[in-house]
Parts: sequence; structure tokens; C-alpha cells
Amino acid sequence: MDGHRFAVSRLLPPPGLPRAIAYQTAMVAVGSGTFLSGSIVFFTEVLGLTPVQIGIGFSVAGLAGVVTSLPLGTLADRIGGQRSWTVGALGAAVTFAAYPLVTSFAGFVVLMVVAAVTASFANAGRTIYTAAALPAADRVRTMAYARSYLNAGFTVGTGLGALALAFDSTAALVAMVLFNSALSLLNAVLVARLPAAPVVRHERTAGTSRWAVLRDVPYVTSAVLLAVMMFHAVILIEILPLWTITHTDAPKPLLGAMLALNTVLVITLQVPASRGADSLPGAARLIRRGALVTAVACPVAAVAGRTGGGWTVVALIGVVVLVTTTELWFSAALWYFQTTVPPAAERGAYLGTAQTISSAADVFAPVGLTLLAVGTGGWGWWVVAAVFVGCALAAGPVVGWVARTPRTDGHTGAATAGPDPDAGTALRPVSR
Repeated sequence: MDGHRFAVSRLLPPPGLPRAIAYQTAMVAVGSGTFLSGSIVFFTEVLGLTPVQIGIGFSVAGLAGVVTSLPLGTLADRIGGQRSWTVGALGAAVTFAAYPLVTSFAGFVVLMVVAAVTASFANAGRTIYTAAALPAADRVRTMAYARSYLNAGFTVGTGLGALALAFDSTAALVAMVLFNSALSLLNAVLVARLPAAPVVRHERTAGTSRWAVLRDVPYVTSAVLLAVMMFHAVILIEILPLWTITHTDAPKPLLGAMLALNTVLVITLQVPASRGADSLPGAARLIRRGALVTAVACPVAAVAGRTGGGWTVVALIGVVVLVTTTELWFSAALWYFQTTVPPAAERGAYLGTAQTISSAADVFAPVGLTLLAVGTGGWGWWVVAAVFVGCALAAGPVVGWVARTPRTDGHTGAATAGPDPDAGTALRPVSR
């Protein structure tokens, strides 16, 4: 019995704000998982859109994310993380509620853009709030718990989405979208009621601006490195499934098992895998390890195209385990960069810059990796591996450059996690 209580306690975030954020994340993920499971069916059967129109909508929304990330991050700095998070959640609720009312392709594109902008604003606010409201030593661990709960909630949501699709009716599809809208509205209420974080003020002298982050070359360089490292997610979600069905003899149901394995590993291992991400050297170490692991996974994927039967399954499962390991380590390092490296009063601008670079990379990553890994018939996997070896070699020098160079507020962000002057020791409740 004691062992059971110990096992359960390890799955629970620390009480207080970390637990509230984890539960809130799980709730939002239930709605997102429900919507994403049937979104394409909803767009085609309820809104009457063609696949090309849907693709254009996603592309325009992605471009909007590239263009607006930095301005939205700057705005989030100005009005505060909690308020930005709340406004973004409200925007999501309104957007999803409006989807069933769409009567034209133009209306669909507008809503897709609004959804992308509100999601970006909410994500910036969430990170700014988490960094301001929690001591530095608790940030990465709290975000690790949140990510574990996100995957658990998303799993529940995909099940609900599958149930909605099973009804094979317009009413069920509309209910699925409105359910996500309702959870987004509830999310806005919950976020607004979280304990207030200390307000950070930054007095800028004449000649300085919130765009000064663009002159922080070491940080921008690290953002490029992190954006390339994000290619591991494209490999796992898009490239590996495509490779599996076009160049291996693996049965198609294996794709579902591969996704399920990734989800289970993230839920159970994200928190312990985040140990060590409490300093810039620790973050560099996790980035380097993650890059090398995916560099090993790429040749294994190539081998899966030349094996047969059970050996193919073993190779593909091995790739999933390896790339998921990268995902776990890289996520922890990324959270440290997001919450601790940027100046407290300019986290939104720094996050927006990194998001702009990452979004721009996302435009090219799917097609580039597809051409390399799949279009070449297999030898391109070795080129992809070389890219990740390059990331591993660059991690130490780039992060060291960030550590040696002051940010726009004169601090380097190189200190290990410890007491944070930007985070209050006692959080006061939000006055309603």
C-alpha cells in the first residue's frame, strides 16, 4: 500500500501553483485533442472545404505566426503574462465557437489566422507568467509536469474525438468543436484566477527599444540552433510515418502503436528526464545528448527500409524511442532558455524572436526532410544525421557564447537555478 502511495505521489506535481498549471494544461489538452482528432473531417464535411483550401488555410495561419510572434511577445511584456494568457484563451474560445458559422473559404482563412495569433499570444503569456510566478529552481520541473499532463489530456481528447467521429453526424462534429470552445472559455476563467505574479518593470533609456533583442546575436544564434533541433519533432510526427508506409514492410497499424509509445514515454519520463536543466551548462549538455541520439536514430530508420518482418518493427520502435529521448531532453533545455535566459521585463520579446525563427524553420523543415529522408530512397537519412551531429558540436560553443554575453538588461542568464529576484516569495491572490 505504501509503495502504491509512493508511485501515485510521483505522478502528482507539487501542491500549489505547479499542480494548478498541470491540471489546467490537461484540461486544455482534452479540448485540443478532441478537436484535432476530427478537425479535418469537420472542415471537409461541415464547412465543405476542399483539401487544397484547408492546406492554404494552414499555410496562411503559419505565415501569420511568423509575422506576429515578435510583436505579440512585445505586447505580452507590456500588459503582463497572466493578462496575455487570459486574452489568448478567450480568443481561442471565440474562434472555435465561430467555426460552425463559417460560410466561405475567406471566413475560414480569417479564423485560422485568428486562431494562430491567439494561440501565440496565449503561449507567450503562459511562459512569461510561469517564469515570473515561480522561483527559477521550480520552473523547468513545473513545465515538465505540465507537459506530462498535456499528453495525458491529449490522449483522452483523441478518444473523445474518435467517439464523436463514430456518430458520423454533423451534430456530433459541431458538438466536438463547441466542446473545445467551452473548455477554452473555462481555461480563460481559471487562468485569470491563478495567483498574481510580481509585475516586472523595465525602465528603458532613450535609444533603446523592445526590438533590441534582434541585436543580441548570441541569443538569436541559439534560437537558430534550437529551431534546427526542433526538426526531431517533424521526423517523429511526419517523416517517420511517411517513410514507414512507403519504404518499409511494416503493417500500417504500427503507426498508431508508434504514436502511443511516444505518448506513454512522455507522460512517464518527462519529469525525470528534465533533471540537469537548471543551468546553461546543463541545458547545453541535454541539447548535445539529444542531438546525438537523433543522429543515431536516422541510420536506424534507414536500416528499417532494408529489413523485413519483425526486424523492421524492432528498428522502427527503436527510432521512436531514440527520437522521443531527444524530445524529452530537448524540451527541458528549451524551457530553461525560455524562462531564465531572457531579461525578466523582455521575456515576451525574446520568446517572440525565438518563435519567429522556429516558425520560419517550420516552413522548410517538412519538405526538406521529406526530400532528404524519403525522396532519396534512404541515403538522405545520413545527411539528416549529419545535421544533428552539427547541432551537437555547436551546442557547447553557442550556449557558452550566450553565457558570456550580457542580455539587453546587462545580465547573462548564466546563473544556475536558485532564488530568483524576479519571482515573489509569496503570491497574492488575484482580486476579483
